Amino acid sequence: MVTFNLDNLVRENIKALTPYSSARDEFKGEARIFLDANENSFGSPLTKWYNRYPDPLQWELKKKIASIKSVKPENILLGNGSDECIDLLIRAFCEPQLDNIVICPPTYGMYEVYANINNVPLKRVPLTPNYQLDLEALSESVDERTKLIFLCSPNNPTANSLLREDVEMILNNFDGLVVIDEAYINFSRQRSFIPDLQDYPNLVIMQTFSKAWGLAALRLGMTIASPEIIDILNKIKPPYNINQATQELAMKALDNLDDVNAMIKEIVAERELLTKELQELSLVEKVYPSDANFVLAKVSDALSIYNFLKDHGIIVRNRSNVILCEGCLRITIGTPPENKELLAKLKQYSDGVA
Repeated sequence: MVTFNLDNLVRENIKALTPYSSARDEFKGEARIFLDANENSFGSPLTKWYNRYPDPLQWELKKKIASIKSVKPENILLGNGSDECIDLLIRAFCEPQLDNIVICPPTYGMYEVYANINNVPLKRVPLTPNYQLDLEALSESVDERTKLIFLCSPNNPTANSLLREDVEMILNNFDGLVVIDEAYINFSRQRSFIPDLQDYPNLVIMQTFSKAWGLAALRLGMTIASPEIIDILNKIKPPYNINQATQELAMKALDNLDDVNAMIKEIVAERELLTKELQELSLVEKVYPSDANFVLAKVSDALSIYNFLKDHGIIVRNRSNVILCEGCLRITIGTPPENKELLAKLKQYSDGVA
């Protein structure tokens, strides 16, 4: 196993940075009168007052998440969506124009967007034709300035999970951070890498409340890593990045774990049914195996089918312009009535009925 030294990865200006200290950071304990943060002491126009700043480190919410994820609250950073988590990782560890990150397309597009925003060079190591990691090409692409490797598993847009032994090979041989984006892990047959945190100090895991939890509108993502890595990210995050309403609603959602598990079970069942019925359509050449809440389907004419569905009020994602996804549509698993209507329209297209 390679030697991992976190101090060697952090940008020098981040090491020297004195983070902004908010009023709520400086005050600890209980109080009745808050005159420290220039809030509106007279309240707000809503039934519930939101005139006070939220907990900048979201400790109550983190404690509740930690009990479900079997980690400590200190292992968690909450972001304004996983997108903020991606941005923070690149900003903390990559020196602009000098360091680089590696991604494995086809994959989630925001890794590249935030690399470009932060002026960090990007290396692309495409997946193999069966959507798995090319370990030899990855090994050849990594150099002494590679700080982060982003791996999405289950992957978006291909829907499959990466082979666990391949990911472990990277964790054991790369002395930078390996970021595993597990946005779709709740729908997967594979287990999360969270239990492996104790074995890999260079492991960073991202999860989200947007998919299985059905809270996309709240914009709440998670980074789970060692306390040392989380401390660095806390140093540069905005002081009040998770608003009070989001914290409260997420706390309430966490009380309904049984409901979420029931939804996941139904989505997976619908995924299997939709996959089977799509494969029976003449216009569908292949439906790739899915560990997510969507399927990737190779079809006869992706653009024409996409436009046909759009004209009938059904929106899917045309991924034909993405490497290794030529001629493919990405289809989210809908409710049973939505899936039934989708299939009916696809059959209508196939039969040549406008």
